[in-house]
Amino acid sequence: MTTPPAPGRRRILDRWRLVSPSGAAVVSLRQLPKRERARLLAPSVFTTLNMISGFASVLLAFRGHFTLAAVLIAFSIVMDIADGFVARLVGATSPFGLQLDSLADLISFGVAPAVLVHTWALDEWPLLAYLVAFFWLACAAFRLARFNVTIDPAADKRYFVGLPSPGAAVVVVATIFALDSPMWGPGSGPWRAWFPMLVSIVPALLMVMTIRFRSFRNLLAPGTPRAKVGTGVVAVLVLLGFAVAPGLTGLVLAYGYVLTAPLGVLTAPVRARLFGPDAVAPPRSRMPSVFLSIEDDDEVDVIDVFDLGGSAAASAGDPRGEG
Repeated sequence: MTTPPAPGRRRILDRWRLVSPSGAAVVSLRQLPKRERARLLAPSVFTTLNMISGFASVLLAFRGHFTLAAVLIAFSIVMDIADGFVARLVGATSPFGLQLDSLADLISFGVAPAVLVHTWALDEWPLLAYLVAFFWLACAAFRLARFNVTIDPAADKRYFVGLPSPGAAVVVVATIFALDSPMWGPGSGPWRAWFPMLVSIVPALLMVMTIRFRSFRNLLAPGTPRAKVGTGVVAVLVLLGFAVAPGLTGLVLAYGYVLTAPLGVLTAPVRARLFGPDAVAPPRSRMPSVFLSIEDDDEVDVIDVFDLGGSAAASAGDPRGEG
């Protein structure tokens, strides 16, 4: 219970109270102690930095500063990872954090990469550029909306279903770092845009597909001494790679991660036979449709949510972000 303000110092917003859609009482942040308020707001600081960096990338892309715009998207990815890590560390996960994180991700990994590809590679063909940019943005928005409504705490947290939006953005970032010119390979006229289109369309499609991608959660949060050693070795190799050949290292990491999913599907029977069932993704389970309400209609069949694009709930064990 808060102490009423002194006469003559009544705050303008004191008469306003937050009310949830369910009617449950909502505690305003200004009713909490400063320490508790800082703990709850800490993850959102990183989420806000993610959003600001993504928006700045859009502005720089329109001005032709493509490399710097790509750097800012990479920074957004780091902030997206950090907000989830901090939220778990301080125990400050919340529905508000989930929604704010998704809105920030739509800007940083939906709008920013779409604009970057549009201005970097396809600006010469406006109609083609618009279609490709819109397609990327639509796939990113669909994925993030689906993620918000299909969080399953019991899901296998080793896997994403579909390419996470930061992983898709990495493909664009790494390509721009590695290539001086977007026009690569044979062709003339609009056909010269085949490679930028491939870089844009394939990751966008993978975001909404049901194919599984490893989350590599054990690398970000190692739980055993052996895992910590493995994380340290990987970190050293990645840093050395970026120091020696940053463009090539980025391409290997980005394109290699994209290839892990189809290669995982192809090698699943062999891995299951050699290393046991834990070496492959568990069987998919049916979940309610993300589009249809079936509570009041017995005639509507339960739709496999994975047939509609799957759930990204396996991302990180908490609802903040999929990075």
